[in-house]
Amino acid sequence: MGQTSGIEGYLFGGALILFFLLLVVEKYFPYRKFSKEDLKASFATNTGAFLVNNIVMSILSLSSLVLVASNYAHYGLLGGMTDGPLKWILSFVLFDFAVYVWHYLGHKYEFLWRFHKIHHSDKSYHVTTGLRFHVFDQAMEVFVKCFCVILFGVPASIVVVCELVRMFFVLFHHGNFTFPGEKWISYLIITPHLHRTHHSTLRKEHDSNYGIVLSIWDVMFGPRKEIEPASIGLEMIEAENLVQLFSLAFLTERRLARLLHLVPRRRM
Repeated sequence: MGQTSGIEGYLFGGALILFFLLLVVEKYFPYRKFSKEDLKASFATNTGAFLVNNIVMSILSLSSLVLVASNYAHYGLLGGMTDGPLKWILSFVLFDFAVYVWHYLGHKYEFLWRFHKIHHSDKSYHVTTGLRFHVFDQAMEVFVKCFCVILFGVPASIVVVCELVRMFFVLFHHGNFTFPGEKWISYLIITPHLHRTHHSTLRKEHDSNYGIVLSIWDVMFGPRKEIEPASIGLEMIEAENLVQLFSLAFLTERRLARLLHLVPRRRM
């Protein structure tokens, strides 16, 4: 466990460096303008959510995945393969596909969406949006990943690499910036150009581009969309502080719509 804790420290340090680099890029080369008030409120809420989640999730984080992989990975599909580049690549691809499917299910099933929508409730779009998650959403994802580690037979070393790359990409594709050749690169990996569509206010637009690292899954299964969203966030959802952020999971849009219909509206 001491070695695992050291690995987590390196991962956190790398993510922290990337986080601040992206903040600098956003500041001087922003793709989209947001008001200072919205950015300040969003930054405070998102970083607060990250700190709370990090404390609560400390016992279910990378340590759990590495522990499961170390003890049970040999039972999986790739468990009998010789350790080497082919096994590493297959492990990474399968793991990335599993996270893609989980993300897709989070949009299609109301019980999962009630927690995942917290991530989509940000009215602005910038690197700290990648920190905005409900703790229950993250907890369920850890259990799913542990199951996939056993199913696929992903070695502990590859689990570390997968989580490192995933962490970097979550920060990267939430960045409020663009760069030359981004559209072409987006056919290989998920970029801010693609993921910005995923945060559109319109459900028909944000039910797309589910990839985390590889973008090939959206091409294969059809939900890839290249649309510049008119607005970011969710229409009926407001989350300006941590209490609202975590409470929203227990109020679905369907229930909120029913409540709004009970309120008399003035005829124009």
